[in-house]
Amino acid sequence: MITIQNDQFRAIINEVGAELTHLVDRTTDRDLIWNNDLWPKHAPVLFPAIGRSNDDAYLINGQRHEMPQHGFVSGLRFDVKDQAVDHVTLSTKGNAETQQYYPFKYELDITFTVVADGLHLSFTVDNQDTQDLSYSLGSHPAFNVPFEDGETFDDYELVLDPKPAKLAQFEIVKTPNPYRSGKQLPVAQMDGVIALNYQMFDAGLIILDDSALKSITLRSKKNAHTIKLDLTDFDYVTLWTKEGAKAPFLCLEPFNGLPDVSGDLRELATKEANHHLAAGQQETMQYTIHVN
Repeated sequence: MITIQNDQFRAIINEVGAELTHLVDRTTDRDLIWNNDLWPKHAPVLFPAIGRSNDDAYLINGQRHEMPQHGFVSGLRFDVKDQAVDHVTLSTKGNAETQQYYPFKYELDITFTVVADGLHLSFTVDNQDTQDLSYSLGSHPAFNVPFEDGETFDDYELVLDPKPAKLAQFEIVKTPNPYRSGKQLPVAQMDGVIALNYQMFDAGLIILDDSALKSITLRSKKNAHTIKLDLTDFDYVTLWTKEGAKAPFLCLEPFNGLPDVSGDLRELATKEANHHLAAGQQETMQYTIHVN
């Protein structure tokens, strides 16, 4: 485990998966990140796939390749590339182990930096191959909700900026694994605010389809604390809590990429919502967890 900190915040990151495990407000000793065996993860990194691929596989020029749910980097030990008191950069490269899933040469660097109002995360994908690199990348942080004793999950809401006139989500079907149906459903919201309740997650994750969103803020109706995520570098944001568990956490997940529509195996080169890098190119996407 690696600890970085400043006067306001302390973050603890596991080198396995480059996973944020704790983000503590040092003024109150409040940990924002979920830690409980009910869902034994904290903030996994999703790469080079998001969600389920049909039959947990995909095609490259018609040849089948296995792909675990959310990709495979969450199980890899990252190398420390740079470290100081308030930041750390963790890195992983394509190797013999990853080639069985993803036969490309790449490097993924993730930098965590504690800042005055929270934590900044930066993800850089470097295509070190001689061909196009098609990939998805997402971040899956789970935040403790409610923030304070005496509150319930229903006391919380999400604020979208800018306020969408209409808002849609991708319909999820379970076969029994969750896939997109290819259809969209309306999302109940009033003046850019989504009221939270457990029943809304009965069908599973909620992927909001609004690339114009600049930020999403989780707030209580009963206290002044908030958690805000920047979204300008991401195409989608996903909401999730464990179905049927009434679990005291909510995941707010910036996504560049999507789970498959249920059906046949997809060619990686034309996989919907994937990002693409030409040989030798790189892309950086970043967001900040702002805490109040």
